[in-house]
Amino acid sequence: MTLALLDGATPALEDEGASLHHPWVRDLTWLLHAPDIVESAHPGRPTLEELGLGDAACRKTWLHALDAEPQRLVPYIGATPPRRLGHYHERLWHALLDLAPATRLLATNITIHEAGRTLGELDVIYTDAQGRLVHLELAIKYYLGLREGPGDERHPARWIGPGCADSLARKHAHTRHHQLPLVHHPRSMACLNALGIDPSSLHQRSAMLGMLFYPWPGAIAAPHPAHTTATHGNWLTWQDWPILRDHLPAGTLGAPLHKPHWLALPGGEAYRSLERLETELEAHFTSTGAPRQYHLQAPDGTQRRFFIVPDDWPRSLPLPPITPTNREEIPPC
Repeated sequence: MTLALLDGATPALEDEGASLHHPWVRDLTWLLHAPDIVESAHPGRPTLEELGLGDAACRKTWLHALDAEPQRLVPYIGATPPRRLGHYHERLWHALLDLAPATRLLATNITIHEAGRTLGELDVIYTDAQGRLVHLELAIKYYLGLREGPGDERHPARWIGPGCADSLARKHAHTRHHQLPLVHHPRSMACLNALGIDPSSLHQRSAMLGMLFYPWPGAIAAPHPAHTTATHGNWLTWQDWPILRDHLPAGTLGAPLHKPHWLALPGGEAYRSLERLETELEAHFTSTGAPRQYHLQAPDGTQRRFFIVPDDWPRSLPLPPITPTNREEIPPC
């Protein structure tokens, strides 16, 4: 018996960048198609049409022009990309919003201070095709779901980052109840006015991209408020790897994904046999033991992303968010 790997990726999400060479441009292509992983009262990520890239032929021409001149991305990303995934993701958005046909970047990472303390940052201000001012809050998150944990089976506190320092519950609450409302703080309004931006005319959006990884083997419910189009993969412990390996189709290949390039899939040269992959995994889990993300692809093209984690993962759980009122949210900083 073999394990079906199909449906772990959206074809456009992974396929459109296959003919591109530069990793930044491949990641930017992934960004164009990546859906929000949670539903929100605020509009989510800008669509292809809103970016002026809805036409497939025009988008292909635009992407290949960037691939031929990737140095155009250096002013946004830097000479080398930051190692922190969140920072790299933000800088890709800066490039996308400034270089796309229908949008223009106005300001990024506006730090708000009051009485010697930092209240937070406004991630991005840009103008859309209609000339409207937009405040966009950005996040990229990879959450692994637990079979047991705080709350009921759909509670977002059961979905945690591979480093066990964050959860879907905490991030979603912080975005809704701190990051988005921050724009209305008097200090924020003063900062925006100083930049020539009218805060009263801002339209707010929140984009949380990434993936949800379900435990393997078995199944659990999707978290509330996961979007129905959220991309997904699986996670398993190192001790369960032999079971997965033995159920994979013959000829399956695997490739590691290294930060900050957790977005697009790597080039074909990154893939290796399961035997070689297992040797690398064994060396890894006898040393640091940190979770590792891999993409597995069978000869028939079926594929899926996996996180492989230490046998004692998770070693800690992020506390659920709390507020004085309903103990469900994080109070403002």
